[in-house]
Amino acid sequence: MGRQVVVPFGPQHPVLPEPIHLDLVLEDEKVVEAIPRIGYVHRGLEKLVEKRDYKDYIFIAERICGICSFIHSVGYSQGIEALMEIEVPARAEYLRTIWSEYSRLHSHLLWLGCFADSMGFENLFMQSWRIRESVLDVLEETTGGRVIQGSCKVGGVRKDIAAPQLTQMKAGLDILQSEVDDLVAVFTDEPTIKSRTVGVGHLSKKDAWELGAVGPMTRGSGIKSDMRMLGYGAYEYLDFKPVTHDDGDCYARCLVRAEEMSVSIDLIRQAIDAIPEGEIEVKVKGNPDGEYFSRVEQPRGEVLHFVKGGGKKNLLRHRVRTPTMANVPALVKTLAGCQMADVPVIVLSIDPCIGCMER
Repeated sequence: MGRQVVVPFGPQHPVLPEPIHLDLVLEDEKVVEAIPRIGYVHRGLEKLVEKRDYKDYIFIAERICGICSFIHSVGYSQGIEALMEIEVPARAEYLRTIWSEYSRLHSHLLWLGCFADSMGFENLFMQSWRIRESVLDVLEETTGGRVIQGSCKVGGVRKDIAAPQLTQMKAGLDILQSEVDDLVAVFTDEPTIKSRTVGVGHLSKKDAWELGAVGPMTRGSGIKSDMRMLGYGAYEYLDFKPVTHDDGDCYARCLVRAEEMSVSIDLIRQAIDAIPEGEIEVKVKGNPDGEYFSRVEQPRGEVLHFVKGGGKKNLLRHRVRTPTMANVPALVKTLAGCQMADVPVIVLSIDPCIGCMER
């Protein structure tokens, strides 16, 4: 055994906009072990559920994360609606699905940019974020918010999208698909990207399953796991298949996210074509009583919202398990045995969202 040294990675690092710390145990340039440390941006948001009305708390649930904000509000709302046996209007379910897929698109484009930047591709980073702007524009035009939409509520949604605007959105998807195809072609064919990702940060199918990985992390290891298959929202009425790749390395996880953007565009098209007319919300009376686990698919994987009510306007408990927390054990596994130079690429390959994880 050679001499071992411990090199700190983070909590502030050029390739990570959010703080996570890793103690990397090295032998020469080889990582023997990675020891994670979290808790730098804990905000205690779950505690506020004891002080806020359960209908107003959705604004706090949405602020758990600035990237997957809308999908957090969907997960929380579905939990309360299940407790109170509220039947959400079909049009509201379709609108939630449309905004969820636009959220997935802008999150994946943000990640592709950061992933490219971690390998030194600054132009590719800027192209990814330029395309992402058009997605954020649609979210802003339809909800009023680019980061926090505030359009989901218990019992439905606060805003509707008129038919002419839906038609305009569908036309814009053709342009978006063309730009995404050009971008993805670079990520899939560029030899330098392949040299930095193929065979790097391998996670076997068995390890992904046993360590409880979720989202693109597990689908990149060949496991067909996607909470959208549960059929919440309007997904029950839309046709799609989860994207999977079997190689389990950084390249496979990159391909999963890249191909998922086309799936999201197709889902939005289907939802626009099939969205029914009707109400977008129902009046909510009473207070939640009991407990429920709500599961939805964020861009990074399954997020779980646990809600517990006691028949009063304030919930007794709200607990969230985010996909980044679920993927940290798998990240530690993939880092063991890698080269020091590959650490930023491997860490980025799980698409860490620390603000989401810390809450």
